[in-house]
Amino acid sequence: MASRRKKFIQELKRVGKESRRSSIAVYFFLRALVIICMILEFLRGDMNNAFLCLLSLTLFLMPFFIEHQFKIELPNTLEIIIMLFIFSAEILGEINNFYGIIPYWDTLLHTLNGFLAAGVGFALFDLLNNNIESINLSPLFLSIVAFCFSMTIGVLWEFFEFGADYYFKTDMQKDRITSEVNSVLLNPDKENIPYRITGIEDTTIHYKEKGEYKEFKIENGYLDIGIIDTMKDLFVNFVGASFFSVFGYLYIKNRDKYQFVNHFLPSKKKNI
Repeated sequence: MASRRKKFIQELKRVGKESRRSSIAVYFFLRALVIICMILEFLRGDMNNAFLCLLSLTLFLMPFFIEHQFKIELPNTLEIIIMLFIFSAEILGEINNFYGIIPYWDTLLHTLNGFLAAGVGFALFDLLNNNIESINLSPLFLSIVAFCFSMTIGVLWEFFEFGADYYFKTDMQKDRITSEVNSVLLNPDKENIPYRITGIEDTTIHYKEKGEYKEFKIENGYLDIGIIDTMKDLFVNFVGASFFSVFGYLYIKNRDKYQFVNHFLPSKKKNI
């Protein structure tokens, strides 16, 4: 019996080390790519992109920091997905313009963010549920808390995007061209009734730059500055959060049947 237990412990250690090796390999590979990208941006004189590279390098350390600081274990799958998510959002999305080149790139990432954030929120409260006797949350309540946690993360991220656009003159809240508008401000009678304009063919922006008057023509409509993108991001975050919350509920009901959920749930560190 003691021999079998010893072999089991050794096998757990071996699997853990192999899993750790794969996430560390991904970390160093992505880190090398980001460093190369940062050097190129420095040489081009683009300090905004160089800062994004530096931010990405810092964010790559977050999974390891969380594990050490809070004494929890992140599944290998979750660690790798988080690092790939950061690389896809900052390096591919912002610097290499995948948001503009590849349709639905932004939508995919925000949906994934909603899913992952719900998983993290679910795991945190599931840990409390399992390790503190005075806490006994029902599966439904646990799923609702995970959903709310994910949506809060989504809202905070939209605050960050707005702040970056407003203070650092970026364009994280991507603009959209639309052909209709409903606005109380445009009401000719100055009443609190939306004035509807449809079929907008183009708009012209007149502005002054270095003492010279200039104009810029927008074809096929007018420029919506971020609100459509923000609401779309929050909606797909809602979809991702809802998806995980449903599976989280089913997982609590039957942990054996829905074991794949474990790949996305942090757990308490075990001393093996």
